[in-house]
Amino acid sequence: MTEEIANHYRQIITALGEDPQREGLLDTPKRAAKAMQFLTHGYHQSLEEIVNGAVFTSDTDEMVLVKDIELYSMCEHHLLPFIGKCHIAYLPAGKVLGLSKFARIVDMYSRRMQIQENLTKQIAEAVQQVTGARGVAVVVEARHMCMMMRGVEKQNSSMKTSVMLGAFRDNQPTRQEFLTLIS
Repeated sequence: MTEEIANHYRQIITALGEDPQREGLLDTPKRAAKAMQFLTHGYHQSLEEIVNGAVFTSDTDEMVLVKDIELYSMCEHHLLPFIGKCHIAYLPAGKVLGLSKFARIVDMYSRRMQIQENLTKQIAEAVQQVTGARGVAVVVEARHMCMMMRGVEKQNSSMKTSVMLGAFRDNQPTRQEFLTLIS
């Protein structure tokens, strides 16, 4: 698979007018192929594998919030990175999720070619599925290289997306508490 992807990078380099046999570019196709495989390794992971049974019985029913989870993803429209952070809250209903699993869920979905809107929804639905929570809230804040490096070239722009499920959608004070805690 790596060699096939490397061959495509070699063709792109040639089509751009460069010589893939030039010293500085000689190993670039292989390095770029390995980088792309790493940046998209979320395609080869599953929610069950990521969670690995780390759901535990708990009688807590107050909000649990994990804030500022770093994320790195790839814009599916331009194949350029978007970089940001994710905030996740949930209202447990008898089960809690191991702390590191939130970061692993974010990584699994962000390491795919994505749009931020879908990424936010996938994370929220995954947390809901795994925990059976009474509510889940997810906010993703990111800066998109496709907006900064090309096109309109707006360096200070960022995008925020949110998905509110269950009690976070239905209960305004709960929603407001979450939004206050992440600001």
